[in-house]
Amino acid sequence: MNYKSILSGAIVLLAFSSGLVIRGCFSSNNAKVESANVNSGQEMYTCSMHPQIRLPDPNAKCPLCGMDLIPVSSAKGNEELGPRELRLSPRAQKLAEVESAEVVRRFVDAEIRMVGKVEYDETRLSYITAWVPGRLDRLYVDYTGVKVNEGDHLADLYSPELLSAQEELLQAVKTSADLQKSSSDYLRKQSRISVESAKEKLRLWGISDEQIESILQKGAPSDQITLNSTISGVVVHKNALEGMYVQTGTQIYTIADLSTVWVKLDAYESDLPWIHYGQHVEFRTEAYPGEVFTGQIAFIDPTLNAKTRTVKIRVNLPNPEGKLKPEMFVRATVHSQVAQGGKVMDPKFSGKWISPMHPEIIKDSPGECDICGMDLVSAESLGYVRADTEQAPLVIPASAPLITGTRAVVYVEKEVGIYEGREIELGPRAGSTYLVKSGLKEGERVVVNGAFKIDSAIQILAKPSMMNPEGGGQSPGRQHGSGKDSTSAEKQDHSDHEDHFTGTTKPSLQAPVEFHRQLDAVVSEYMKLQKALSQDQLAEANQVGDLLNKAIQNVGMGALGTDAHEVWMRAHSEIQRATERLGTSQSLKTARTEFEIISNSLIGVLQQFGSSSEKPLLIYHCPMAFQGKGADWIQENKGVENPYYGSRMFTCGNLKETIEAGQEGHQHE
Repeated sequence: MNYKSILSGAIVLLAFSSGLVIRGCFSSNNAKVESANVNSGQEMYTCSMHPQIRLPDPNAKCPLCGMDLIPVSSAKGNEELGPRELRLSPRAQKLAEVESAEVVRRFVDAEIRMVGKVEYDETRLSYITAWVPGRLDRLYVDYTGVKVNEGDHLADLYSPELLSAQEELLQAVKTSADLQKSSSDYLRKQSRISVESAKEKLRLWGISDEQIESILQKGAPSDQITLNSTISGVVVHKNALEGMYVQTGTQIYTIADLSTVWVKLDAYESDLPWIHYGQHVEFRTEAYPGEVFTGQIAFIDPTLNAKTRTVKIRVNLPNPEGKLKPEMFVRATVHSQVAQGGKVMDPKFSGKWISPMHPEIIKDSPGECDICGMDLVSAESLGYVRADTEQAPLVIPASAPLITGTRAVVYVEKEVGIYEGREIELGPRAGSTYLVKSGLKEGERVVVNGAFKIDSAIQILAKPSMMNPEGGGQSPGRQHGSGKDSTSAEKQDHSDHEDHFTGTTKPSLQAPVEFHRQLDAVVSEYMKLQKALSQDQLAEANQVGDLLNKAIQNVGMGALGTDAHEVWMRAHSEIQRATERLGTSQSLKTARTEFEIISNSLIGVLQQFGSSSEKPLLIYHCPMAFQGKGADWIQENKGVENPYYGSRMFTCGNLKETIEAGQEGHQHE
């Protein structure tokens, strides 16, 4: 036998034996430590993301994700509490950063954002046409964009008919002068009538009184007649050339008065309940950053665009300096004061009467419009509620509810340190608040920060929580299929924990193949956005946000059924507005805030419509995002790539749900 072989075998045997000894010692010591912790009643600390981790050191980090640990509530301290209640010590409250706010009644503002373009005021467009056949001998305005005033020369027209009409006028004047010496009153009267008839004929052909007077003074007809502008404005179209023969009614110029313009905006279907005639609108343009223009809603289109699912809103806007030019892109904001039931209240219109054609005309009593003479209508008939009779709605901060699917859970602070989970019914979201339909009372306090950590602690106790509304069963702190408590701090592969929480979603709504193809394009752009944020690339996220905005606009919805259409419209509105804001975000923090809105809406769509993509879509959850509130996102590949923390906690997250590939929705039973 070779000496080297013997030596190698001895080394391997020695290493193996040493490993057994060391492993046995480690296991023995570990068991003793765990036993000592359990027997001594020492307070343990756990991870809100991985509740199976239990350590005695409050300063330790979670060995799986690096998060700070929070205290495990004592079972003895929670025995006398209700099934949805939890008690936290002052130290635990501080570590969990629990904050609460009072449930109050107050009127809140809903901010509706819209985009649109500046257009001509249709009531201030004028066409310069040929009133008689003839030839254009000269065009004084020979290109578009020229600003003209009322009465300015525009063109010289030669017309045989006008020449004959002038000779007819001169002959009538001469005859009238000759008959002035006649003794017959009838002949004198008829001659004067003939003169006036000849003048009126010229007036009807567009000849002004000054031009008629000039013809009479010269005593000879003019072979050319000058056409003048009937309005002050800008020539926006020139439809003729010099030497061109024109017929009666031929358009020569189009002139627009730009002292007042129209702004046409696209309002999403879901925003219509909060948009009313007469509301003030603020505009901003790329041309004048920082400058705000204001106007009033003067018209709401009675029809809906079937492709974009939007309604045109028109605002009449004074433009005395000519800053706003047709086809300019604008961003608009409407602030609606929301009352009980999501109704709109405006103190300016409370008990007032408004002109249905001119929203700037507002009076205290019935009457007529000072501009058009139409009867005024009451503000209540236009959808407003009276400020003196409407009760303020019950509202809570938007960070208070934990929303999952159709359920909303809040944690009510019954007294300092004791928190009760409660399902509530939410109304619409208005800015940074939610309206509450039922489940809470005025004066109660709800947790606005740290609610997710409280929910995690309740899960550890196997009580009803947001993720497990029925409660009971195994505590999340125990390994699946095992009766042993996982108090060991050794690191495990992330996939072991993912399989414990994941589930598969079955689609429930039907949509045509074309809709799924367009939805796949949206998902594709979303994946680029998720990747950019996980790598802390703000510029890339801004660019992809614009591409995602275009992809969402290209999704057609004409063939969707009623239920499917409502689901898509809610998501479409949220994603559209969030991508617009994300495209101009100046920091990763604001971009990630908009990304959460996009993720929640898109996840809801995919859960109900399914995915026709070739790969399954994975929904991940980060419980630390947004100060412990938690947030979800979608990935195509396994392995956490956290878009909410990026390089700071790239692998923080759990696989929460899987949307299988190639599963398109079906009709409801």
